[in-house]
Amino acid sequence: MTGTPVSTPIRFGYGTNGLTDLRLDDALALLADLGYDGVGLTLDHMHLDPRAPDLAARTRQVGRRLSQLGLDVTIETGARYVLDPRRKHGPSLLDPDPAGRAIRAELLVTAVRVAAELGAHAVHCFSGITPDGTSPDTAWQRLTESLAPVIDAAATAGVPLAVEPEPGHLLSTLADFHHLRRILGDPSPLGLTLDIGHCQCLEQSSPADCVREAAPWLRHVQIEDMRRGVHEHLPFGDGEIDFPPVLDALAATGYRGLTVVELPRHSHAGPDLAERSLDFLRKALPSEPDTLLPAGGARC
Repeated sequence: MTGTPVSTPIRFGYGTNGLTDLRLDDALALLADLGYDGVGLTLDHMHLDPRAPDLAARTRQVGRRLSQLGLDVTIETGARYVLDPRRKHGPSLLDPDPAGRAIRAELLVTAVRVAAELGAHAVHCFSGITPDGTSPDTAWQRLTESLAPVIDAAATAGVPLAVEPEPGHLLSTLADFHHLRRILGDPSPLGLTLDIGHCQCLEQSSPADCVREAAPWLRHVQIEDMRRGVHEHLPFGDGEIDFPPVLDALAATGYRGLTVVELPRHSHAGPDLAERSLDFLRKALPSEPDTLLPAGGARC
C-alpha cells in the first residue's frame, strides 16, 4: 500500500534551567500537570547536582519520579558556575589548562552515566569560547581531544552525545558541527543539538531550512524565539521566528526526541512561561496529517 507519509508527532519539553526557582520535584510535577511530554534536565547545583554526594541514589530517585509522572528526559550540561564559582561556564573543553579541560570532560562523562540511568534520549553539550591568544587549530585540537573520552562513554552507554552550535563559541554554526564530525572521523555517538533560536540569530539558512539540513544528525532540539544577530532567548512572540514552518519541517524529519523550550534567563516567571509556551507551540503545530490511504483511494 502506498499513500501520504505520516509525520512524526512533535514531543515538547521544558528546560529546568528556566525553572531554577522551583525545587526539582515541583518543576517536574508542574510540567506533567501542564501536559509536557518531557523535560530538559540541566545538571546543576539547584536540581540534580552532578558533584554532590550520592549522585547515583539521587539519580534513581529522579528516575522514579519521571516514571511516575510519565515524563521523558534529555540531559543538558549548560549550568552556570557548576564547576567554578567564579567562571560562568568554566573550565571549558577549550581551557588552556589540561586539568581544567579534564574536569569539564569528566562532567560530560558523568552526564552520560546519568542519562543512561534515566533512559534519556541524548546528552547535550557545547564547545566553549576560544580563550584569548588561542589559535583556531589549537582550539579544535583541544576540543577533539577533550571529547574523546566523552564519545567513548556515550558509545558504551548507547546514549547519543548532541553537540550544540552556540553563538560566540568555537563551534557556533552547523558548518562548524560538520567540521568537528569530520575531524573526529564521524563517530556514531556524535549528533547535533539544534537550537531554533540560534538558527535565527546567525545561520544563513532560515530556521526551517536549518531543521531540514540538520535532520540526519538531529539528536536534540531546543526552541525559543530570537532576533537576527542578537543572542537573547525570548518568549514566543517576542522575536522574529515564524514557527509553523519550523514545526512542520521538524515533524517531517522523523525526529523522535524532545523539543525543549529554552528560556534560562526567565526562571522568575517560569511557571507562567511554561504554560504559555506550550499553548503557543500547540497552536503553531502543523495540521494533523491524513491517515495513510491507498493510492487513488478515498476516505470513508
